[in-house]
Amino acid sequence: MYHEPLCQSRSSLCADVADNPSDEYVGHDEPSVLFKSGVAGSGNDITYTVTLPRDPKSQPTASGATGSTWNFQLRPTFWFGLTLCDTESAPEYTKTCLADSDSNDLVGTNPAAPDYIGKHPGNAYMELQFYGPGYVPQFEGFGCTATQYCAAMTIDSLNQDQNTGVANTAACDNYLLGGIEPINWAYITRDGRPQAPANPLFTGTFDNPNLTAVTPDPAKDLFMNPGDRIRIHMHDTSAGLRIDLADLTTGHDGSMTASVANGFGHILYTPTSTTCQAEPYAFHPEYSTGNPRGNTWSAHTYNVAMSDEIGHFENCLTIGADFNCTQPGSQDANGLDEDDDNNFCVPAEDSLLVKINGCFSGDEDFDGQSYRKDWPGTFANVALDRALHPSPARFSSPLANGSTNYSKVAFETDLPRIEAADSQDNPPFCNRTTGADCVNPPHGAQFYPIFTTANVRGSCLWQEGGRFIPGTTRTFGGTSTTEYGPLLKTVYPTVGFTTVTRYNNFNSGDLSNPCRAVRSGR
Repeated sequence: MYHEPLCQSRSSLCADVADNPSDEYVGHDEPSVLFKSGVAGSGNDITYTVTLPRDPKSQPTASGATGSTWNFQLRPTFWFGLTLCDTESAPEYTKTCLADSDSNDLVGTNPAAPDYIGKHPGNAYMELQFYGPGYVPQFEGFGCTATQYCAAMTIDSLNQDQNTGVANTAACDNYLLGGIEPINWAYITRDGRPQAPANPLFTGTFDNPNLTAVTPDPAKDLFMNPGDRIRIHMHDTSAGLRIDLADLTTGHDGSMTASVANGFGHILYTPTSTTCQAEPYAFHPEYSTGNPRGNTWSAHTYNVAMSDEIGHFENCLTIGADFNCTQPGSQDANGLDEDDDNNFCVPAEDSLLVKINGCFSGDEDFDGQSYRKDWPGTFANVALDRALHPSPARFSSPLANGSTNYSKVAFETDLPRIEAADSQDNPPFCNRTTGADCVNPPHGAQFYPIFTTANVRGSCLWQEGGRFIPGTTRTFGGTSTTEYGPLLKTVYPTVGFTTVTRYNNFNSGDLSNPCRAVRSGR
């Protein structure tokens, strides 16, 4: 299905870069909650709890015109993220990165100053991604099994010198998980050992892929049930960042460490080489605290964050031989769009449970289920909402060092980035220099999901969907416009050892954390 590196395909689940490395690169939609703290350890010892969403009893229909909506139609994944060191990643100024240190947080705009952002140590972004049940599994699709969730540690780097604009050798473009934004990939396994080496070159070329790394394996991976309550512990170790998942419902556990022993590695930045080269590498958190903005190259400004990944599904009644949709579902009522949201389609027979066709490319006209009132809490009638919509993903605020709350939060969505002309085909385009035509909700959307808080058995939890989820305590204005706030101007290093500013996000600004977590146990 893929003919270009995954992160440069229009169905990628990778971190959006601030500026496109090629004409083909497309962004995707990531509504997020950012967590801020100046406490030592808040950038490298982080604990959450999350309750995995359930799907309705009735299955979706082939056209999507009526019936229920399942999680895989709203999102291919949701994730919990953190910035890591990678000495071969952008901005490519230095080959050193002192792990777990806010001394790395260089964000100045004066090229002559020691804190100039272009002198920042190399950085990568880790996403602990959860994949839901019921549809087509990795890597043809983005699912797990017929009835259970699984999770993977994914680490995105950027092999580009931000101070010169020079990208890494094109020899890396032949790898499925390579290209300008290579990915380390490893499922959370029951014994902490990966089912295959995690480094981007192991997965192979398009002519000779080794998909053992990215296909769920019931003999090795930690599988979790809808409705299970999961404790997430991200923490640094001498071997690398370790993630432990404890299923508090079933008692099962799993882990993964971004270590050399587990086959993690980084692609070497060798722009003049005729071959793509990698070295073993242990990834460690880049910062001590949760306050730094994050990396220097992504559209988002997050370090410690929870994000959803939306806008990657549309129904299709008939799929052509080229895996493109020839007869659309109800979202495209007037026929096929001129955009690419009808590409990268999968047939019903490849699904593990829900036997409908679907297309995964970026929803550039914002008309799929992600942008309709198909989310939990979008109907005031609770019984109808529960019958047709999934339950919400619910998660706690993180705790630093297992006990300390984060003092601030912020809401952020990268809509301006994906409304720009180099990320989609449908005008009006967002001008990321002036902010003109950058809108929230996006053109074509009937709805845009928001984060709210709820009181659940005496604990405050975050949840995502609409404002009518039972138990909701705060809605932050009740709309995406009020919650995600105004345009945010962000500085990036750029060609010529200077800086450029972009409107890539709407951001609420820092708010006092209204949803404090309590220490959890089994």
